[in-house]
Amino acid sequence: MPNAQRQMRLTERHVQFLQPPETVETLPEPPAGMIESTPADHQQTLEILLDQKDAATGEIWFFAYGSLIWKPACDFVEMRTGLVHGWHRSFCLGWNNRFRGSDENPGLMLALDRGGSCKGVLYRLPTDRVKANMIKLFEREMGWKPSAFPPRWVNARVGERTIRALTFCIDRQSGRYVGGLSQDRIADMLATATGSRGSMAQYLFATVRHLEDMGIHDPHLWALQSMVADRIEASYGAT
Repeated sequence: MPNAQRQMRLTERHVQFLQPPETVETLPEPPAGMIESTPADHQQTLEILLDQKDAATGEIWFFAYGSLIWKPACDFVEMRTGLVHGWHRSFCLGWNNRFRGSDENPGLMLALDRGGSCKGVLYRLPTDRVKANMIKLFEREMGWKPSAFPPRWVNARVGERTIRALTFCIDRQSGRYVGGLSQDRIADMLATATGSRGSMAQYLFATVRHLEDMGIHDPHLWALQSMVADRIEASYGAT
């Protein structure tokens, strides 16, 4: 159950200091070396993944670890919390100078990186609209190709049950993998980066808040939200 006593240091008031001048939802021009994905690309990805899926069950689940928790981007009929071994939640997808960052203060997004484990949220897609909703996920997460965090199947533990679920894991060879940053360096970036869809502080705030609401405590993100609040207060005099 959620811990009602645990209060975040980072609040909506902190986030308001980092609002962008305008909100833009359209996809910007791809970064150098990448091109915009087409419907044919998403269809090909769909076919490959469904071919890999165990045909013993008609259920299709996806595992959310970051913004898909609070903005699923597709329809679902069931939601559960689960644990994935072999992957951990990490700010390792860089550098974002469009949606939640700029050239001066680039953003760094969450992805699953190898090692450890990750508690997150599992969503089951409607059985009669599986393909359409998988395409929605690809459109949201794979707007450009080649993808820096391609989809793959992982095993998620839910009580005594193991669920085969779709998720997005970083490709360390993609050129967008950022590893080895200190917690202080990550907090500095999260406290300053702002782009057309909002700030990294808002991204962190929403992710931690929704995880906590679902009874999932991530010690690394919890420490980061406190550090980011401290930095925003020091920069803007917020309390």
